[in-house]
Amino acid sequence: MVKPDTENPNGSVPALAQREFQQIRELAYRTFGLDLKAGKEELVSARLQRLVRSGGFRSYHEYCRHVLEDRTGESLLALVDALATNHTSFLREPDHFDFLRDNVLPALARRESVEIWSAACSTGEEIWTLACLARDAQPHTRIRLVGTDISRKALAQAQRAVYSVERMNGLPPAWIKRYFAAEEGSHPSFRVKPEIRAMAAFERINLIEPISWPKQFPVVFCRNVMIYFDRSTQQRVIANLSRGLEPGGYLFVGHAESFTGIDHRLEYVRPAVYRRPAGKKGGPWSGSL
Repeated sequence: MVKPDTENPNGSVPALAQREFQQIRELAYRTFGLDLKAGKEELVSARLQRLVRSGGFRSYHEYCRHVLEDRTGESLLALVDALATNHTSFLREPDHFDFLRDNVLPALARRESVEIWSAACSTGEEIWTLACLARDAQPHTRIRLVGTDISRKALAQAQRAVYSVERMNGLPPAWIKRYFAAEEGSHPSFRVKPEIRAMAAFERINLIEPISWPKQFPVVFCRNVMIYFDRSTQQRVIANLSRGLEPGGYLFVGHAESFTGIDHRLEYVRPAVYRRPAGKKGGPWSGSL
């Protein structure tokens, strides 16, 4: 294993060379599907500089060798946390939530429980939006939410469920009053109340790897993550998500994401909403996806 230069752990980091960018680009693509386009060198350098400097590595090449040789996997997870984009907000793309409230949840109202998978939940704003909306729309239904993401850092923030006042902008005042509690401290913030927090469970998942669930979901949200994948990786992710959908279940993707050129068997419902064809219930969906 490469031994970092511990004599000068806070020294300056040389500029990212093109061959080093290519090395990082290939590693990110192979491990979690991130398609780093040419021109992202400055972004990669900025996001990894702290890890390179704090580890005492003399170059990005030396750092990459360390990541590859670290059998604990911790260095790779830290790289994923640094490169993953976690931009999100409450009620992002609000027409999705309107459609869920007005069309999807009413059709599930007779169920004893409804499970919803937020497949790229990031720092949690999406999953807590879903929790508030579902509690409002179906107060007597047991709603279970599963939030997954590849970034441990993002998942930790989602689980903590504390957000600054600025992050809360745009939320209905009634939701803030019912479902959040003010936090004391130097920076005004709100915490999701325990009864809402108890609706969700979180798990680290890599969407490009095979995924197995004990049961399928009637609703899956996976928005604004596939824009970072190339077409072949998108194909694999959509296949994984489709297998997680029960017959008749809905998949919500980002409005900037297109299924054009991807082989799938989902039905188009409306912009950025797809549905698995209803049919005989059973195990995981097989066949060409």
